[in-house]
Amino acid sequence: MAISRRKFVRVGVAAAAGVTLNRKARADVLEASSYGSSSSEFAGPPVVVASANGIRGVARAYDMIVRQNADTLDAIIAGVNIQELDPEDQSVGLGGLPNEEGVVQLDASCMHGPTKRAGAVGALEDIATPSLVAKAVMDYTDHIMLVGAGAKKFALEMGFKEQNLLTEKSRRDWLRWKACLNPSDNWLDARSDSVPPPSVPPTAEPSFDDPIHVKFTTGTINMNAVNARGDISSVTTTSGLSWKLPGRVGDSPIVGAGQYCDNTVGAAGSTGRGEANIKVCGAFLIVEFMRQGMSPDQACMKTIERVIAMTERRLLDPKGRPLFDLQFYALSKDGRFGSASAYEGYRYAVADSSGARLIPMPFKFARSERPEMPAVRCRRA
Repeated sequence: MAISRRKFVRVGVAAAAGVTLNRKARADVLEASSYGSSSSEFAGPPVVVASANGIRGVARAYDMIVRQNADTLDAIIAGVNIQELDPEDQSVGLGGLPNEEGVVQLDASCMHGPTKRAGAVGALEDIATPSLVAKAVMDYTDHIMLVGAGAKKFALEMGFKEQNLLTEKSRRDWLRWKACLNPSDNWLDARSDSVPPPSVPPTAEPSFDDPIHVKFTTGTINMNAVNARGDISSVTTTSGLSWKLPGRVGDSPIVGAGQYCDNTVGAAGSTGRGEANIKVCGAFLIVEFMRQGMSPDQACMKTIERVIAMTERRLLDPKGRPLFDLQFYALSKDGRFGSASAYEGYRYAVADSSGARLIPMPFKFARSERPEMPAVRCRRA
C-alpha cells in the first residue's frame, strides 16, 4: 500500500506527540512500513538494544515488533521518541542542553536494513523529534542528510510542529555556564595537539551540585532492533555536546559512525565523544567485525581499542588511556547482542523474551584505572 506524504506526517507526528491512534490508522502505518522483502536466513529471536537511557524505549519497541508486527525502524523510532519528548531528559529533543549561544540544535540518523536506505538531519532547530525527520528524509527524498536551516524548512513543509526546545531547566544550566570562563570549552590553542588538558586533582572532584562547577554532557540515545524475520534497523538521536560551538555536528547523524546496519549481518551504534568515534567510523567498523565472525561484544571492544589507537595525545593520559567516555552497542542478525565501554561502570538496555532490563557493559579499563578527567571547574570573570 502506498502512503501519501501528508498522511505519513499526520500519523507520524501524532504518534510522536503521544496521541492515541485509532485501529485503522495504526494498521495503515504498519502496512505502509512493510518495506521490501524479509530475509529469514540465519535469523534469531527478536531483540532490541539501546543505551541505558533507552530502557523505556526498548520495552516499547519490542512490544511493537512482537505484538503488533511493526517494522523494526518504526518500532525503535517510537522507542527513542520517549526520550526526545521528555523535557526532563537534557540529552535529546525537548529540553536538550543548548549550544554556547543558548540554542538547542538536534542531530539524528536512521537506517533501514531491508531497503538499504538511510536518513539524517544535523543542527536541526525547533523540532522535538529529529529521528522522525531523519526518517522523512529517508522516505521522501533522494538525499540522506539535511542540515541546519534546510533541515528545519523540510521538517516544517512535512508538517512537523515548530516549538521552543529550551526548557527553563536547560536555560538555567546554560546561564550558569555562560557566567563562567571555563578552561574546558571547545576552543584550542596552538599547543593543544600535544598537551593534555588540565585535570581535576583527586581532592577536588567536581560536583554538579556545587555552584562553582558546570556540567558537560555528551548524552545521546542509540537503539537497534532485529525481528524474527531477521530484519534489522538502527537509529541514533541527540542534542549533542552541551555548550558546543553553533553548527557542531557529532557522530550521531553520520551514517556509519553514530549508527549503522546491514541486514545480512547486524547493527551498531554509539554514545559518548562523537569526535573520537567519527575518525574510525565506529558503527560501520563494528558491523564489519561481526561480518568477520566476531561476537557483538568482541566487535564493540575491538572498536574501542581502535578509537584509542586513533586518539591524539592531548586526549590521552600518560598511560595512553582516553580522557573521555565512549560506549558502543550492537546486535547480530541471529539475535545475539553486546556492548563495550572505555571505562567500567556503564550499563545498556536490552529487551527480548526475558523482558526489558539493564545489563553491565564490558569495559576496557577498570574504574580504578580511570584517569583524572579534564577540569570543568568554573572560574569567575
